[in-house]
Amino acid sequence: MAIISLPDSVAIAAGVALIILLATAELASAYGSSRLRLLRRYLMIPIIPLLLLFALVVVTKIIDAF
Repeated sequence: MAIISLPDSVAIAAGVALIILLATAELASAYGSSRLRLLRRYLMIPIIPLLLLFALVVVTKIIDAF
């Protein structure tokens, strides 16, 4: 049984949260309701920091590989 380190588990949780938020934002933009447009706008608030975190994880993994 493999043990996952804390940074790896944070990266996995951030990736899953990013996928869920992006999918929800896309579904909200597919419909023309004003409430859903408002939801999509509010969903962009956590998506941007999660994208930055995901990019940081990718960069650190690439650096660790070399």
